[in-house]
Amino acid sequence: MSNLVILESPSKAKTVKKYLGAGYDVIASTGHIIDLPKSKLGVDVENDFTPQYVNMKDKSDVIKELKKHAKSSETIYLATDPDREGEAIAWHLSHLLNISENAPVRVTFNEITKSGVQYGMSHPRTINTNVVDAQQARRVLDRIVGYKLSPFLWKKVRRGLSAGRVQSVAVRIIVDRENEIRSFKTQEYWSIDAKLLAASSKKAFAAKLTEVDGQKAEIADKAQADDILKRLENAEYVVSALKRSQRKKQPAPPFTTSTLQQEASRRLSFQARRTMKAAQELYEGVDVEGVGAVGLITYMRTDSLRISDEAKTAAAGLIKELYGAEYLPETPRNFKSKNNAQDAHEAIRPTDVTLTPEKVKGSLSGDQYKLYRLIWERFMASQMQNAVMDTVSADITAAGCLFKASGYSVKFDGFTKLYEESREGEDSQSGMLPKLDKGEKLKPEEVLGHQHFTQPPARYNEASLIKTLEENGIGRPSTYAPTISTILDRHYVERETGNQLKPTALGEVITELLKDHFNNIVDVKFTAKMESDLDDIENGERNWVDTMRRFYGGFSKTLEKAEQDMEGKRVKVPDEQTDIVCEECGKPMVIKIGPYGKFLGCSGFPDCKFTKKIVVETKGSCPKCGKKMLAKKSKKGKPFYGCEDYKNCNFMTWDLPIDEKCPECGSSMFKKTGRQGMIYCAKEGCGYKRPLDAKESKSDES
Repeated sequence: MSNLVILESPSKAKTVKKYLGAGYDVIASTGHIIDLPKSKLGVDVENDFTPQYVNMKDKSDVIKELKKHAKSSETIYLATDPDREGEAIAWHLSHLLNISENAPVRVTFNEITKSGVQYGMSHPRTINTNVVDAQQARRVLDRIVGYKLSPFLWKKVRRGLSAGRVQSVAVRIIVDRENEIRSFKTQEYWSIDAKLLAASSKKAFAAKLTEVDGQKAEIADKAQADDILKRLENAEYVVSALKRSQRKKQPAPPFTTSTLQQEASRRLSFQARRTMKAAQELYEGVDVEGVGAVGLITYMRTDSLRISDEAKTAAAGLIKELYGAEYLPETPRNFKSKNNAQDAHEAIRPTDVTLTPEKVKGSLSGDQYKLYRLIWERFMASQMQNAVMDTVSADITAAGCLFKASGYSVKFDGFTKLYEESREGEDSQSGMLPKLDKGEKLKPEEVLGHQHFTQPPARYNEASLIKTLEENGIGRPSTYAPTISTILDRHYVERETGNQLKPTALGEVITELLKDHFNNIVDVKFTAKMESDLDDIENGERNWVDTMRRFYGGFSKTLEKAEQDMEGKRVKVPDEQTDIVCEECGKPMVIKIGPYGKFLGCSGFPDCKFTKKIVVETKGSCPKCGKKMLAKKSKKGKPFYGCEDYKNCNFMTWDLPIDEKCPECGSSMFKKTGRQGMIYCAKEGCGYKRPLDAKESKSDES
């Protein structure tokens, strides 16, 4: 008889089978096989919140197959994913296949490599019931919130709506930011900037006014700026102080789930869901030419920064070989994880650093290669020497005014030779000041006042929302991507230009309703506390049933009061006004939000039921037929652009049509963002293209 190994993913099963060889039968459960029923609450709130699990209908064939294989197996190993969901699936499998909870048959693989699989198989353990309880508590908690709150929203707003423990907080965060933007009062302010010339250089350098008569320079309007500029006429500019120093810059730590999603969003323009799909494929195993099926990265759902000693040693050897011993720090780097991090897994890293991105490129899809390169470079850089900068700052005085100038040059590039973390809104431009001496007189080439206006806070994009959720302790690594997908799919939030997340009228109405009647559900601190309680359950420090009792006692009373307060009341989702006229009755059309997103409906409803799709024209024209290009969205909400004559012309693109004509053929140009960003002509046979400049690259950022 053979041994049976059950995993979640068929592709991972294929890779693991290669390493286990004869004597092992490896099959996949394809995720959960048992869950709460879809048609009812499925939780006995009167009897310790006992879940009423049922076999999932769409998994009946899988369940038959699992039982068939189990009957003919000597030992059954449960090798589902190494996280809460995986532990719960293993627990459900043990009940389905009549495996004792005390049997040491639970194995986990941090990486799908030969050594990783062999280590996991040689260290079986019993199922961790604390982890199972934490998953069970989360599942029951989310079910109660969803099944009790959603009908309330159906009655008070409209049918088909849903609320969720994490999703509702995420929407509230986005709504609160939108309210900040609306209430923001723009204020004028001025700066005074000088371009100064030193005797040692023919190129002027920039200096900024920071103080006037020993006080911080706060210039409110043009009149104040003109007064200072008049004062500076014919003034003598003197270097009053110089400070030279060295600054060391440390590399960023290897990726966690959150930081991977943020960096992939900034660098690759990947949505969180796209990032996690590619990461899952890299973890489960890819057929690499000359190597075979191998998992290229460690487990991708983690918030730990821990790295194994073996991985550090391997990285050090390759760094020395590729770059030289001077690029290695004196001792291997350790990065400290956050206090609430789960340390069961390492940070996300390559399983074999010698499989460089270029070696595996031919075996990977485009998304897999881009993400693997990002992970490989980030990990290798994290084990490299600091970069060293020679810095200089200068104080320059003129007529009682103080200007400051600074610059740096790279003394040793260190880890930046390979990788440097991108940052939101970072200005990468820098330069070195010319040789300056204290007391030196400088020639003012230009001294100008510049008008500015304070800007409201930016809307969230996926990267900044994930960062905010993580910083506030809301959700865990596995929840960020599905949470964002859910709030977009439910049309509570929509993507604007540059991937900004903007609440819809529906999202705002629901958020205000929940704030008024279920404030805890959309309260950031309350939700973070619940997340902390789930961690305590996993660590064996809290009982899951007691946690549910405490939550449900307050929640049920709040629900009862909300039902009473809203008796006979409904909340209307405001329609967005347009200047489009109804083709049937002549009344104005309004933008409404339905189950499938926004559409145009007649304001005379229900007397007139005319509707039509929303058409958004772009600045460009179709390179095939010359007609208008329309902005559209895929079924998953990803924006794309297609010709308005979709019946006769099949041209479509993911890249933005822009208001610029090709200098060679006169056709509309398109803008491709990301690492290979460019402005290009899509007309067949033309081929014109040019790289994005810095300003064009930033125009799509949020």
